[in-house]
Amino acid sequence: MNYEKVYAVVMAGGKGERFWPQSRLSHPKQLLRLIGNLTLIEQTVERFDNMLQPDHIFVITNQDYVAPMRSLLPQLPAENIIGEPVGRDTGPCVALAAALVRAKAQSDDAVMVMLPADHVIRDTPALLQVIRDSVDVATTGNIVTIGINPTFPSTGYGYIHCGEKQSYDLSTSFYRSKGFREKPETATAERFLAEKCYRWNSGMFIWSVATVCNAFKQHAPGLAVLTDKLQAAVVAGKLASRLAEEYEKCEKISIDYAVMEKVDNVIVAESTFDWDDVGSWTALRNQIRPDSH
Repeated sequence: MNYEKVYAVVMAGGKGERFWPQSRLSHPKQLLRLIGNLTLIEQTVERFDNMLQPDHIFVITNQDYVAPMRSLLPQLPAENIIGEPVGRDTGPCVALAAALVRAKAQSDDAVMVMLPADHVIRDTPALLQVIRDSVDVATTGNIVTIGINPTFPSTGYGYIHCGEKQSYDLSTSFYRSKGFREKPETATAERFLAEKCYRWNSGMFIWSVATVCNAFKQHAPGLAVLTDKLQAAVVAGKLASRLAEEYEKCEKISIDYAVMEKVDNVIVAESTFDWDDVGSWTALRNQIRPDSH
């Protein structure tokens, strides 16, 4: 497949307070070298080395982290690392991403791969295969989210209820989504695990610009307006000033609440790769073997 119309957008705006004292306001989690010699943001971007050109990768972060991220990621064009003036959760972040991609691609057919900056994934080839297959499914007007096979009854993750398996001629298994579930209590999480038809919500989404913008128009009109305004600002070369103005007044809302829980065209891609959301010092126990101390 030709990936000239595929863009990756890394969401890296969090502060990672749970990694205090290593993480500070001036030095967030995604800039820490928690696993290996590279920071989490470097690892996330590096996974796309063999799939996308550097100018097809965007990083959306806090405006205070733009300079250190541009230093860490010199392979990316400086203008592809954008700082949000204030945190407004993932809804406005996706609207900004859609504006950037639509302006860059000059096409509503462009496909966006949205992913967080703080996941630990070691099997990059398997991840990229799932993403490639998901891009194929997304080009037909579907919203694709990657579901992680749960390995224990976690109460810290949201879940996706998987329904009928879809008959795509692809190596990845896809299921029709039957809805999202909030972070459950222990008994509910144990039931989800036993029923084997629930996946952890990874926060990784694949959709075309047209698909997500149509979802905005139907379910989150404020985000549709925000996308249009920010795209005009990108084209006019005035994004920085307009971003501050628009973010100051836009609603703080997650993409899950704004869109994902309301649309009926969600397809779940089943992960075939290892995955861990390193959200705290405690979570590092999954990645680092302790010594006698």
